[in-house]
Amino acid sequence: MSVLHGKEPRGWGPLRGSLLPVSVALCLTSDSHFCFRDQLAIMSISYIFLGVSLLNSLHDFHVSSCDRNCADKPVFTPSRLVVKYGDPASVNCSVCQNCQNFGLEIPVGTQKRHGTLISLTVDHLKEWGLSPLCFYTAEAGHQCCSSLPITLYKLPDNVGLNIKGNSWVMSEGQNIILKCSVQNVAPVENLRVTFYSGQRQLGQKQSNKKGQKPESDMFELNFSPTKEDDGGQFWCEAELLLGPDGPQPPPVVKSRNFPATVLYKPYLSGASHPSPTVLTEGNPLQLNCSAVGNPSPTYTWTGPSGVSSTKTSVLIIDSTTTEDKGQYTCFVHNNQGNVTVKFDVDVKRDYTNYYIAAAIIGAALLILLGVIICFKYYKNTRMGQYNR
Repeated sequence: MSVLHGKEPRGWGPLRGSLLPVSVALCLTSDSHFCFRDQLAIMSISYIFLGVSLLNSLHDFHVSSCDRNCADKPVFTPSRLVVKYGDPASVNCSVCQNCQNFGLEIPVGTQKRHGTLISLTVDHLKEWGLSPLCFYTAEAGHQCCSSLPITLYKLPDNVGLNIKGNSWVMSEGQNIILKCSVQNVAPVENLRVTFYSGQRQLGQKQSNKKGQKPESDMFELNFSPTKEDDGGQFWCEAELLLGPDGPQPPPVVKSRNFPATVLYKPYLSGASHPSPTVLTEGNPLQLNCSAVGNPSPTYTWTGPSGVSSTKTSVLIIDSTTTEDKGQYTCFVHNNQGNVTVKFDVDVKRDYTNYYIAAAIIGAALLILLGVIICFKYYKNTRMGQYNR
């Protein structure tokens, strides 16, 4: 609505306290197609707009001046709504049996009355920030009301995981920053993000943002990988914690998995200071310094006779001699680090053959001595007979 003035005022309008030139025109559209130049018509239309303004003020009076702490206030069933964006919703509001002037204020849905019960049904709830107001007017114009808290939630459009530097090859102990991005989720203040390596939980973060409409947020986590993370799958998930009235378990949206490679120094499969090895010469010797590492470690052996040609984790000597006695060192290394294992070996001389030879010689000497004794006895016996 617009007011057009003439160039020269020719009189005063009938409205007290207002200067209304006779040549004033009241237009309802900006293109001047619907204009009124008659003063009586202008006054009538002005009163109509004034009435509409008063009605709007009364409507605002319902919302702003009602008592939410009255003793017999309206009751919503359920007392709180948690609705997924676009899903249907329904709620009932009941007021006291003697209440006559009552209603439910909400800009969406279909309302039906059954006595002092108002039923509200919304086919597809898509309006953010709604808070329905159920009220009644008691005697002397006193208003009593209750508001219904509605949580309208929306799952993220996308959950993505990234790593600073965009490389999933990392070293053990390195400071890594994982980034989990969550796109268009509501309400963001109820959002919790969890980071995982395989099934191992690395940490959790919650949003510091507030608001009922969909928002995006980014979460960062610092951690140091270990060898157990090598070959594992890294991922994150966004979880909406909507309380006991919300869906159970809470809805979750996961990112895709990212396989990681963790480089780490060699770790021994056995002890780094094994017990001394004692064996008899002629027996085989086997020393093991197996280790795991990424990249795979290499092995270097040294012994009493110097550097060995063995390049594997196991050193084997098929038949030992006393010259194999001494200390053996296994040096395990890759480009991430190294570890050293020392073995003490004692080789005892084998005296078994000497004992056998001595026993044979002793037995032979005993036999020879017996033969000699028998021979002398026989000789003496025969000589005695001749002397007779």
